[in-house]
Amino acid sequence: MTSFATDDILPPPPPDALEVLHDREYRVRAYQLAVDRIAIHGAVRDQKPPGLYVPGDPDPLTIHHMQLGFEVEFPSLEIVAAHVAFESHPNSVCPSIADHYGELVGLSIARGFTHRVRELFGGPRGCTHTTALLQAMAPVAVQCFWSMRAAIAKQAGDDDPIATRNRASDDDQLARVLNSCHVWDEHGQVVADRRAGAPATVPIPMRRRLEELGRPVPTDFDG
Repeated sequence: MTSFATDDILPPPPPDALEVLHDREYRVRAYQLAVDRIAIHGAVRDQKPPGLYVPGDPDPLTIHHMQLGFEVEFPSLEIVAAHVAFESHPNSVCPSIADHYGELVGLSIARGFTHRVRELFGGPRGCTHTTALLQAMAPVAVQCFWSMRAAIAKQAGDDDPIATRNRASDDDQLARVLNSCHVWDEHGQVVADRRAGAPATVPIPMRRRLEELGRPVPTDFDG
């Protein structure tokens, strides 16, 4: 459906590294299902390099491969469906916990979600790797707020989703990211500027891309 960069995003290996011991890969992707529904699909995979565990084996050995999918209502971010699949696992008992992740249904991916996930699925109440994947997936749903608005604007024939910017959406977006990181510290300068009415700045990657394409850079942005 969509092409993304597939180059290696890891830093280079240490110059004195003897060999690779382990590779853990996370992949999370979000899909628009409707104007009020998002699907988030994620996977985690742990691999051992060829020949490390099975001498002479030419292929990597997959120890863990868990897949998790859930559907989220927009803009409430309430989970309305969830499914877990164990594609590769070290013990025969591992998949028996999969149905327990149905407890995700009804939860809202908002402040306090990580704590609730630990309560429901932490330690012996879940699969370590699936729960870690879930915590990596939840922020993607929040990231989709702007993406959903941009997609809906595009589908409506408006190629410039920035034109949909309004003060109410600014306030809503600020409330959702408040205290989510040091940039959005409620006592910090960025939040103070936004509360004083300053427009959001265009994200650096978007600004650079617009400049590369020779297009004008907006003076403000609802992001």
